[in-house]
Amino acid sequence: MASIRTMNFDHLVGQTVGTSRLLKQLDRGAMSVVFVAFQKSLKRQIAVKILPKALMTPRIAELFQQEAEAAAFLSHPSIIPVYEVGETEDFLYFTMQLIKGQSLAYYIRQARRNVLPSKRMIPVQTSLKIVLKVLDALDYANRLGVVHRDIKPRNILIESHSKRPIITDFGVARSYGGSDDDHRIMVGTPTYMAPEQIISGVVDGRADVYATGVMLLEMLCGGLPYPPYDSAVKLLKIKLRLQDRIFSKTPSQVNPQADKELDDIVLRAVAYDPERRYPACRDFAEALENWLANRSSKT
Repeated sequence: MASIRTMNFDHLVGQTVGTSRLLKQLDRGAMSVVFVAFQKSLKRQIAVKILPKALMTPRIAELFQQEAEAAAFLSHPSIIPVYEVGETEDFLYFTMQLIKGQSLAYYIRQARRNVLPSKRMIPVQTSLKIVLKVLDALDYANRLGVVHRDIKPRNILIESHSKRPIITDFGVARSYGGSDDDHRIMVGTPTYMAPEQIISGVVDGRADVYATGVMLLEMLCGGLPYPPYDSAVKLLKIKLRLQDRIFSKTPSQVNPQADKELDDIVLRAVAYDPERRYPACRDFAEALENWLANRSSKT
């Protein structure tokens, strides 16, 4: 099968897709490519995500359609809006809002380059402000029965003007109680994946609590305090073996703005056993809000 990395899409620039004309390539994922486009009917720039049929398997096509349907079904300020879904002779596509900004992964990398070790993480207040908005959006989705299952910094876009975080990539989102087919295709990103997602694929909103907790841990620590690993498969095995001992450091050990109370909140979110995590994203958010309020009252 062809690879998205080696395919050339220059010939698509200028073509009309649905009600829009493709202007330039914006990004590439594992199986799809995103273009900036001009929507002629409403005279605005939008984003168009394209899945070439040369890369399609029934499962990949299903995930692509699932992403469009899940995002279109949800309406929240921190969830990417989807406008139109369609198909051409060569590819499937859907159109969505064009977010002018960078991913959270970009900001984590930028902070990590600081010459001062104490500044190599996103400030605590900024980190919590982002995560609280993400948790609000996830709680909304979870209440409607949708679990994202692939929360990670690359899937959080930070809008340049408002600094609003926006969740993208619902390609592996699933309804509560759903599990993958008999082939047990692994979906999600091992670095942020909840243990139960690895073991059975059957998840609820606590999988999103876990992934958001790992993401917050990365923001507060300036990196993920995992043991050394040389492959995704090895990391998955280490997660299952070490369980709650997987993280070698807590935020307060590396971040002067964090304390033991914040450690406890984050570590509960990333507990190996989902029964010991926060029951829902709103409970995780409430704990972070209480920590912020207590910190403000002491200053």
